[in-house]
Amino acid sequence: MMRLRRLSFVMMSLLMLGITNAKAQDEKLETEVCADVVSQYIWRGQELGDVSLQPTLGVSYKGLSLTAWGSVGLKSSDELKELDLTLSYTTGGFNIGITDYWCNSYADPENRYFKYGSHSSNHVFEANVGYDFKWASLQWYTNFAGNDGYNKNGKRAYSSYFDVNVPFKLCTCDWSATLGVVPYATDFYAASGFSVTNVALQASKDIKITDSFTIPIFASIAANPRTQKAYLIFGLQLHP
Repeated sequence: MMRLRRLSFVMMSLLMLGITNAKAQDEKLETEVCADVVSQYIWRGQELGDVSLQPTLGVSYKGLSLTAWGSVGLKSSDELKELDLTLSYTTGGFNIGITDYWCNSYADPENRYFKYGSHSSNHVFEANVGYDFKWASLQWYTNFAGNDGYNKNGKRAYSSYFDVNVPFKLCTCDWSATLGVVPYATDFYAASGFSVTNVALQASKDIKITDSFTIPIFASIAANPRTQKAYLIFGLQLHP
C-alpha cells in the first residue's frame, strides 16, 4: 500500500501546488471553483445521501487536470462525507484518468484519511477511459486498488461500471440521457452479475438573476432497475 499512499500524496500535492501557482501563471492555468447543492446524492444508481453540499476545486493546463471534489450531508453530522481527487488527461474526444475516492462509510471505523490497506482503508482507487463523440460519450471505470468489492468467489472484483451519455437540446434546456451498467458480479455495486444500475434523464438551465449573474439549475429522474428504486433530484450550482 506504500504506492497508494504515495499516489494519493502526489495527487494532493499537485493540486495544492497548482492552486498556489494559478495566480502567477493565470495565462497558462485554468482554475475551477464551484459547489453544487443537491436534494439527494445519487451516484451511478446508488443512493449515498440526502440533501448535500458538493464543492469542486480544480486546476487544468492543456488537457491535463487535477480536481478535488467533495460531498457532505446537510441533515446531520453523521451523514456521508467524501473527498475525491482526480488526475485526468483529455485530448480531442479521448480521456483517461485516475481517481482516489475517500469516504467515511467504508472499512476504517476511525475514518482516517491517511490509512491505506487492501479492504482496510476508506480509499478506493479507480481508473477510467472514455471517448466523447459529441453526439454521445462512452466511459469505462474499474477499481484497481483500495477497498474494492468482492465477486461471487470472495475475491477482489476489480469492480467496473460502464455508461453511455447522450446530450441533446429541448425547449430551451440542455438535456442528457444516461444508461449505466455493471458488467459482472461485485458487492461494491450490489450486483450479482451483469446489471443495469442507472437509467437517468436530466435537464439543466441557467436562471438569470441579473445581467451579470446566473444560477445553473438542474433536475433529473433516475432509476436503478437492479434495486427497483427511482429518484427525482433537484440541484443548483454556485460559482463565481
